[in-house]
Amino acid sequence: MAAEQEQHGNGGMAATHGYSNDKQSHINRLRRVEGQIRGLQRMVEDDQYCIDILTQTSAVNKALRSFALSMLDEHLKHCVANAVANGGDEADEKVREASEAIARLVRS
Repeated sequence: MAAEQEQHGNGGMAATHGYSNDKQSHINRLRRVEGQIRGLQRMVEDDQYCIDILTQTSAVNKALRSFALSMLDEHLKHCVANAVANGGDEADEKVREASEAIARLVRS
């Protein structure tokens, strides 16, 4: 866990994660998805053709999957890699978490 924390000037500890260095990029991606969702809402409110709504829904799903895979990649490169380097129970726990996350993504 120490590998995932960083000391702050105020003496407190704050977690850092693999995505922290690219946080703004991830936030921007999520904002684009949010805009797509709002677009879907408008399409329904405006009684748009159902196939057009389904096409946009597919695009939203693809964008969310892409974001999830990016988060998984960051987790594997940072959290899992650090835990494996440290060894022990933490390594087993991080690999288990990653496996469960992958299983959830595959099912979705």
